Amino acid sequence: MTTTTIQLDKSLVRSLKEAQEYPRQTYNDLIKNMIRVFQAAKKKNQYDEFLHKIQQAKIKELWDNKEDEAWQNV
Repeated sequence: MTTTTIQLDKSLVRSLKEAQEYPRQTYNDLIKNMIRVFQAAKKKNQYDEFLHKIQQAKIKELWDNKEDEAWQNV
């Protein structure tokens, strides 16, 4: 495994310390978990957007029809 050094703002380091699940958790493990959670949320959001687009077409089909418009004018 290759290790590298990155520069972080002190406020970000404080936020990382507060986000640790246990005191001796490494920043490496913490960031890996954060990335996993972020990717899962991103994937779920893409799925939700996909369903929403499909539902939009079906709702338009159900609500935008001549039969309903005829009843509105009665």
